[in-house]
Amino acid sequence: MEKLYVYSGTKKLRCGYTTGTCAAAAAKAASIALLTHNSVNRVDIFTPKGQILHIEVGRCITGNESVLCSVIKDSGDDPDVTNGAEICAEVTLIREGIEIAGGKGVGTVTKKGLDQPVGAAAINSVPRKMITQAVKDIAELYEYHGGFRIVISVPQGEELAQKTFNPRIGIVGGISIIGTTGIVEPMSDSALIETIRTEANIRKAEGRGVLVLTVGNYSERFISENKPELGEQCVMCSNFIGDAIDIGVTLGFQDILIYGHIGKMVKLGSGIMNTHSSYADGRMETLIACGAIAGADNAVLCRLSECATTDAALDILTENGCAQRVLDVLAGRIHGYLQARAKGQARVGAVVFSYKNEFSLKTEYADEILRKALVE
Repeated sequence: MEKLYVYSGTKKLRCGYTTGTCAAAAAKAASIALLTHNSVNRVDIFTPKGQILHIEVGRCITGNESVLCSVIKDSGDDPDVTNGAEICAEVTLIREGIEIAGGKGVGTVTKKGLDQPVGAAAINSVPRKMITQAVKDIAELYEYHGGFRIVISVPQGEELAQKTFNPRIGIVGGISIIGTTGIVEPMSDSALIETIRTEANIRKAEGRGVLVLTVGNYSERFISENKPELGEQCVMCSNFIGDAIDIGVTLGFQDILIYGHIGKMVKLGSGIMNTHSSYADGRMETLIACGAIAGADNAVLCRLSECATTDAALDILTENGCAQRVLDVLAGRIHGYLQARAKGQARVGAVVFSYKNEFSLKTEYADEILRKALVE
């Protein structure tokens, strides 16, 4: 493809293309080869945004009644586990219509709430439209009036899927053929946020009224040790707490409960809703503000500014007998910012914990939301 670039901070990064684009290009190449009896080395694909991509074709294998072509996935500068994967399309002529199926290495949907119904191949709606349009264009070009059967496969798909979220969200046996724009933008947050949306949608389809969010591996460990019955309900939101709340509100969840280590969750006390360090820190500043409100001595607050971790800061507060007062203020601030983010459309509670200091802190709605989650 022609080279497209985006900037991440000061870095210029090369874009790639999605598995959906690869599948559409492979299907187009195979349909051309099938109708012309000639091998195809390159095809042009229109993305949903109207960009033209020039895609190199890998294998082009002609059979008695079908042709299989493949495209090697190029993720550009994005650290995508599917980079370099071979995406194949085997096309057969049929009497009428366009049939799209999943072959080896393409996952099968096993849970409600995903883009495709239970039992279908995990080939999402936009890639299906791209594949359909690609073969329709070729049928029109060569004045073919019959139909196509297209089987998408990924030889290494089952192995690659173990490195993705697919097993977690109920897609088994391979990877998903995905993509909404056709283009992979390196270091983009959008793919991670869409994964949160997908998992949350599954929970909604299960009939749950509470969206339980975990911030990281520590959160999942804490739940497994203290509330293991919540395990199957949890959706990992990583640093994207604000986006996850927005998703929960959009999907109609009445209550949202967030579990997270204080090292991340303390930032909520200053309204920081993306807790990645590249967006903001503010951990000590937040604790110092809470300490000042709680009446902690200035000397103690000055020591906090020198701490590298929240656990170290909590040690100082504990030594000086003011940790609980400070944490109470922090809980109130977190509660206020969470409700502000939800804009009155859902209740949001938080459970904040620390293994080193052996405490858990709950905001105002947390216990009530937790009780509701446990009976669902």
